[in-house]
Amino acid sequence: MTNVYIVGAGPGDYDLITVKGLKAIQKADVILYDRLINQELLDEAKEGAELVFCGKRPDHHALSQTTINHLLCKYARKGKVVTRLKGGDPFVFGRGGEEAEELAKRNIPYEIVPGITSGIAAPAYAGIPVTHRDYSSSVAFISGVNKQGGDEEAYWERVSKSMDTLCIYMGVKKLPLICERLLKYGRPLHTPVALVQWGTTKEQKTVTGTIEDIVEKSKRIENPAMIVVGDVVRLRERLQWFESSLEEDLKEIATGVV
Repeated sequence: MTNVYIVGAGPGDYDLITVKGLKAIQKADVILYDRLINQELLDEAKEGAELVFCGKRPDHHALSQTTINHLLCKYARKGKVVTRLKGGDPFVFGRGGEEAEELAKRNIPYEIVPGITSGIAAPAYAGIPVTHRDYSSSVAFISGVNKQGGDEEAYWERVSKSMDTLCIYMGVKKLPLICERLLKYGRPLHTPVALVQWGTTKEQKTVTGTIEDIVEKSKRIENPAMIVVGDVVRLRERLQWFESSLEEDLKEIATGVV
């Protein structure tokens, strides 16, 4: 019998959670949830379920990862069905692997329920396919913050040259440094760049530019935001659909047409 479900809640749009993920929410006795999930998903919890906030903001964690690991094990050992609800996909920059390791070490049965990661979904909702036959045959999902003690120069030299498209998580605060490194290791000044803030939600905002000017253009963009680097960004001019539909909805509301 599974005690713990490590679930990807998707990138923000309520409808983008998987059927299996939704079932894990509905059956849980305890839900440990993160900041970036769609809060409406918690309405699916059964009556009496305990909800535990584990959210992380830049430079501030409500609970440490060690504490979260401890709680997963504690509730599971009490015979509770526990759902660990994480934004995006738990195994893509979500520390789901660390939590699974802790459960495995203590012989606690668990399942991983994948979710749609923002590295794919946010660009898609901005009209940017991360691969395209004419523009990109390869894509890398990378962190804007390499591991502590790692060689930043070697890291950016490796990733800058490796793929046609780069989808960069957790990089907004380091955008000037990222652009500097991309230029240093071979990306041209005119390389297209997009930042997608709050992707797939009604608050989505997208800014596009090039390595040369994106820092100036994106000064009002804040976390959470996905950075996309590569020629696929050019396709947004023709393929943007979601923000256009939001604008149409706002126009209809303003004119009383619903």
